[in-house]
Amino acid sequence: MNSDYFFWEGNPVMFNLGEITLPFALSIPGLILAAVLFLSAPYFLLKRDDDSSTGKRKRRRRRKEEGKGEKGEKPEELSGWQTFGILVGAFILGQLVFLILPGPTIEQIGPVMVRWYGGLFAAAFLIGYFIGRKLFIDAGKDVALADQLLIYIIVGTVIGARLGHVIFYDFDYYIRNLHEVLFIWQGGLASHGAVVGIMLALWLYIRKNRGITFFWVADRLTIPAILGGSFIRVGNFFNSEIVGLPTDVPWAVIFARVDMLPRHPTMLYEALICILIFVVLVAIYYYYKKFPPEGLLSGVFMIILFGSRFFVEYTKVEQAAFTETWMIGMGQLLSIPFLLFGIWIIWTQVKKKSHPQEKGGAE
Repeated sequence: MNSDYFFWEGNPVMFNLGEITLPFALSIPGLILAAVLFLSAPYFLLKRDDDSSTGKRKRRRRRKEEGKGEKGEKPEELSGWQTFGILVGAFILGQLVFLILPGPTIEQIGPVMVRWYGGLFAAAFLIGYFIGRKLFIDAGKDVALADQLLIYIIVGTVIGARLGHVIFYDFDYYIRNLHEVLFIWQGGLASHGAVVGIMLALWLYIRKNRGITFFWVADRLTIPAILGGSFIRVGNFFNSEIVGLPTDVPWAVIFARVDMLPRHPTMLYEALICILIFVVLVAIYYYYKKFPPEGLLSGVFMIILFGSRFFVEYTKVEQAAFTETWMIGMGQLLSIPFLLFGIWIIWTQVKKKSHPQEKGGAE
């Protein structure tokens, strides 16, 4: 019977580089010093207004002028070459200091294994960055804003996804093993937590860039984010994780690294849903000639993604053991607030602020 189904025993490792011996020993304290120097350098190198109340008023006025699109003076930014030069200089200085001072060193890295999941996760951010950059250019925004946003999104996604898994899916284990919360390489990332992390990152981002609203940025983030979601779900397939319940449907998959039962390929269901949402969002974006009503893309994103996620969970093995006896699983329970939030966005924000005729919108 099993021969009638697709048999999957794929290796989660893309390629193995083995152990890499460094040409010279790297000082660990030197690397830490280099990181501190690199992060603090812009604070000392860029021009700043004085710390008096007059200086603070100037900064606030300048940010306000930039937000309105007036010809206010732009804050100084380090160029790519300057940033690279600071990075190299900080690295060299950190290593030189600890040539004199003793400390632990790194002489060998590895074995280095590049996994499909990690590669697809990185590709999601890379491709998403270029898509997001184009969306900022379409809106006439400085691409430097997209560069800043990428950092916020990476940090928000990783921290949010990890904490989401820890809190909602395996809290009993991690409360007894707090040090393993940081072991993200062992697996355990939750998409619901990632969304919360991204939303908090956006909130911090717009606090720094006053001329941009939350839903304006969120709309332009949904398109690259949902495409990235499809990449990550394919990575789950390579890892044979987030598998479905046993089934006899013709497209069932036998995940040899799990067991020999034909199961729903739920991660591929979600990957296809992500691609469908991507197509819908792009169609809406171009229907409104690149200026959709603020909040529309975010609302559609939330409604379709988490509405479909609620039903896909019926085909999935429950990942939170303590909810196995519940009427609905943890993934479904967490999807409900996001689904309601999407409906709220469409009903209040879009209905209130929708003016399609502006900026070349559809009539």
